[in-house]
Amino acid sequence: MFDKLEDFITRLNEINELLMDPDVVNDQKRYQSLMREHKQITPIVEKYKEYKNVKQTIADSEEMLKSESDEELREMAKEELDEAKSKVAPIEEELKILLLPVDPNDEKDVIMEIRAGAGGDEAGLFAAELFRMYSMYADRNGYKVEVMDENESGIGGFKEITYMVRGNGAYSKLKYESGVHRVQRVPETESGGRIHTSTVTVAVLPEMDDIDFEVREEDIKTDVYRASGAGGQHVNKTESAVRMTHIPTGIVVTSQNERSQIQNREVCMRVLKSKLFELEEEKRNKEFGDLRKSQVGTGDRSEKIRTYNFPQTRITDHRINLTLYKMQNILDGDLDEMIDALITFDQAEKLKKSENR
Repeated sequence: MFDKLEDFITRLNEINELLMDPDVVNDQKRYQSLMREHKQITPIVEKYKEYKNVKQTIADSEEMLKSESDEELREMAKEELDEAKSKVAPIEEELKILLLPVDPNDEKDVIMEIRAGAGGDEAGLFAAELFRMYSMYADRNGYKVEVMDENESGIGGFKEITYMVRGNGAYSKLKYESGVHRVQRVPETESGGRIHTSTVTVAVLPEMDDIDFEVREEDIKTDVYRASGAGGQHVNKTESAVRMTHIPTGIVVTSQNERSQIQNREVCMRVLKSKLFELEEEKRNKEFGDLRKSQVGTGDRSEKIRTYNFPQTRITDHRINLTLYKMQNILDGDLDEMIDALITFDQAEKLKKSENR
């Protein structure tokens, strides 16, 4: 581990020199790549330097205890030694976590897709509530939400809605939300007071750009049509809405929220690239057996991950057996406790695997 840490110090020094090179500064792709690497390495190097300082304090204190006869100075050295020794194990654990493989998509913007599942109108209403929850969470974190496509149910809900979340590290947090969200409550239309169960599917995809994932034009069939709003009212009289079909996979994406056909084509292409990337990731994960099962951040979108029980104001995440009784706070976007617990669990599982190798 320590040889690798020394390599990081060397690499960080190399990057710092390169970032001052005018040729690198003028090459935006290379400059941005180096800046991303710099951001990833810096916390590791800083923590390793802290570790080295603590180990040096231990060595200096032990040397003083051997050579010093003054009792007052010996007592000070002993206190410093005890304090430094108590820091070693926690810093080593932090270093192990920092050295875990980094998801290359963590810093990317996110495309989220929320679809009503079983439960009819009630599922559509809950889909709208989840969109509100994630929008408020985004606002709390300084992220920007851009709706790309939506299909309203007509009673204030969504059959489906696709939107972008832009912000530093958005995918690193929101990737844990992918899967089936189950809601248990009494619908407003239920006269008998019976609890209904409905489901909503959430997909979280990192946005892919041209250098990440290429799509061949000959593999795409594009249709255009008139954009329409709730109730079938035409929002405009031109064929600006776009539907793209990826012929080899059958994946279909649509966009009608932008003003022009060109803009809607761009939106469709961004969503399509991300969906194709997800498909490739699923194939790759299957090749690695049960690896996916141990990673809460890459759960299958068909997996039931969370239950929202309104009568008991209880939200349970089934992947980590965490139950919180703060329904309204979470629906108002206060997801930090839930997401932090998922990140901690994910890191612990990865640490176990790395230690067992």
